[in-house]
This record gives sequence, C-alpha cells and structure tokens, in this order.
Amino acid sequence: MSDPLSPSLSTNLYGGRLTIDLDAIAANWRMLSSRLVAGGECAATIKADAYGTGQDATGRRLYDEGCRTFFVALPTEAVALRRTLPQDAVIYVLDGLFPGTAEIFAQHRLRPVLGCHAEVMEWAAFCNAQGRAFEAAVHLDTGIHRLGLSREEFQAVMGDDGITSAFAPSLIMSHLACGSDPAHPMNAHQQAMFAALTAPYASIPRSLANSAGVLMGPDFHFDLARPGIALYGGKAIDTEANPMRPVARVEARIMMVRHVPEGDTIGYGAKQTAKRPLRNAVVAAGYADGLLRRAGSTDDRPGGFAMIGGYRAPILGRISMDMITLDVTDVPEALVQRGGFVEMLGPDVAASDLAAYAETIDYEYLTSLGRRFERIYGPLDSR
Repeated sequence: MSDPLSPSLSTNLYGGRLTIDLDAIAANWRMLSSRLVAGGECAATIKADAYGTGQDATGRRLYDEGCRTFFVALPTEAVALRRTLPQDAVIYVLDGLFPGTAEIFAQHRLRPVLGCHAEVMEWAAFCNAQGRAFEAAVHLDTGIHRLGLSREEFQAVMGDDGITSAFAPSLIMSHLACGSDPAHPMNAHQQAMFAALTAPYASIPRSLANSAGVLMGPDFHFDLARPGIALYGGKAIDTEANPMRPVARVEARIMMVRHVPEGDTIGYGAKQTAKRPLRNAVVAAGYADGLLRRAGSTDDRPGGFAMIGGYRAPILGRISMDMITLDVTDVPEALVQRGGFVEMLGPDVAASDLAAYAETIDYEYLTSLGRRFERIYGPLDSR
C-alpha cells in the first residue's frame, strides 16, 4: 500500500521512501504480550503518529491482532484514533485533561490520565454535573517528577469517597524513570512504592511497565503493560541485546556520484577533509526528513553511515536540510548508480546505532521521520 496522502504521485518524484512493516509491529506486540504474567493485558502506546509509523494503520493492525487498549499523548491524537478504531477500543490520553475539555473526552469516549489534583477535581465535577461516572486513569508519581499525583495527593484522592464515586477510576498507573538501565536502584524504588501505595486498590487495574518494564520481568508487570518503543523495533534496555524485530526502512535516492580530490573538504563549514581521493554519493534526504544533523561527520568525530548492497557507506561532512553525502569509495560501482537507493535506516542500520552517532536515542529518530518520503506499508524484505 503506497502513501495515502499522495496516491497520484509517481514514485520517481520522491527523494526517498519509508517502508513500514505492520506485521513486524504486530509480531513485536505478540512477543511482548507473551512476556506478561498470566492474565496481564498488553496495551499499545501509539503516540507521536505511532512513533512515526502512522497512527491509523498501526492502530488498526494492532487492534486486528487483539490489542484493545491504546495510549496516545494528546486529545487531538485520541479523537483521530477514535474515528479509526472500533468502539470497544479503550483510548487513554497520557497528557491528561486540558482545562475545559471534559465534554470532548466524554463525547468521543476517551479516558484522561489524571495527572494532578486540579485535573481530578475538574473531571469529578464534570461527572457530577452529567450525573454519570465516566472512566479515567489516575496517575501516581513514584519519582520521575513530571506528571502524576504526589503520594499525599494520591492517598487523599483515593481516600475521598466523594471524589472516587463521582468518576470511575479504571486504571492506576505510574511511569519508570530509569527502565533503560535495569540495574539502576530507581527501578526497585519505584516498583516498591507503586506496589505499596496501590495495594489497597488492587481491584482497580494497575500499570507500571513501559517497554523496559515488560522486559524486566513480572515484578513490574502488574495488570496492564503499555509498551511503546519496543513495538517499533527500538531498543528499550541499553545493556541487553534488542529482541525486537525492525519495523521500518528508510531509503534515500542517489542524486549523483562525484569524485573529491585528496585534501578537499566536503559539505557546509568545510568540517571534513578528504584523506584520500574519494568517490561520494549525494542522496536526497537530510535533517528535514528526520535524519538528524548531529549524526554528521567531521575530521575530529566520525558520523553515522548508510548501507548499500551490504557495504557500509560512512556519512561525510555535515548533514544538510535536503541531502547527505556518503563515502562510497569502497562500494562496487555497479551498486552506486544515479537513481538508485541507499538504506539510511532499517534492518542493516539500526535506529539505536544512528542515535548513538547523533548523541540521542532511537525514540527521537523514529518520531522525527519526515513526511516527504513515499510511505509504503509492506514487508521489509521486499524491494
């Protein structure tokens, strides 16, 4: 299935293509679900356009696979998702209840994740005014100090029958601060605090595990897990091999191949000097497409790389808005032709590897992928 935004455009007009494997996303969800303790539910976090893979297509595929609970960040994402998914799908909004929006949540059957006392009180007042106990999640802060009720606020809210009878708490959740590092003491601290504070309300489903929490084992699973990055092939735990299947490939079109004499510089700022005579491929993708500028190369610091027919092609010089220069000196000429494609991200170029060169995380890479690529849904092994 090609890009639904531009069905009439020839593929020759695109500078690159983004292939998304929905079956791989579904397989990752199944694997994560199989890790949960018996009876635990595996939800799916599909915020930020399903981490760049397309909220509608990914949401529908996961629903078809059996997922029934979804998390997004913003109300706008939730309203759009509600139009896509069947009515029995449960949709939570992680960023909570914006002032004056309770009626929209109720109208579209959305559940806010109530992250502060003011949100709890506004939602309870709305429910009282409507004479109906609408469902919502209660967010408990166990130490990350972003959204979430403090220990004292949580105990006060949950101990107030007037509040908890006004609406229906359908989930109690918290969020791990250091899940990517399982040995970090913060994980055990948050797990113990969450277990202790929520124990009196065990009849309400509880959720602590993100992707890393699923992989860290049963102590973190509780009743519902809400993986995100792992669904999309990302590396949730820094210190372990990544068990997830890659789900996306970015390929950029070769615009031209040129020769650079030894001693000449490449790209903006003249930050990289040819140490030998080079053969360079200029490809039609850049930081405007989500290929982060920080992954560029200088004389003092190597940058990222692409793959061409099994050969590694290092990035040369700065990544610019619309193009990247690759060193293809050691790639057979037959593989480097004008109009051909190079793999900038995919099974042979992991997002976590590129992220390391850019001094960031694979979350940023995946969610930054631009809309200028031709978007194709299909298996990654089809060319």
